[in-house]
Amino acid sequence: MHTSNLSRMTPRINMIGIITSNFDTMLAFYRDTLGFDITLQMDEFAEFKSDGVRLALSTTQVMAHATGEESYTEKKAGHAFELAFDAGSPAAVDTDFATLVAKGATAIKEPSDMPWGQRTAFFADPDGNIHEIFANL
Repeated sequence: MHTSNLSRMTPRINMIGIITSNFDTMLAFYRDTLGFDITLQMDEFAEFKSDGVRLALSTTQVMAHATGEESYTEKKAGHAFELAFDAGSPAAVDTDFATLVAKGATAIKEPSDMPWGQRTAFFADPDGNIHEIFANL
């Protein structure tokens, strides 16, 4: 078992922050297409209701200001991270994937049975980050 040398920080993720230069479009995607409710919004920062790990969205400019690090304002390419959503059943993967694509998600790979024992489909958000929806077979 690995133990941390950190005195107070627990090595457990509390929040995933999505950094974008496309805030309004990304906010609409995560709210309207994926169905996340917004629990907090201040200018170009939003936090979404999510059981377990918090999910937030922020602009590159907000992060550059908060950190003093101007490299946040550089244009980034998509697929910087992946979120995985459990559909609950293999049939729901197909149904939910079709719904997400109809609501504006970009289809990347149609649902298929994977060798690791899951039915999985891949879609992208407006910044090009590829996410998956899956269920155990």
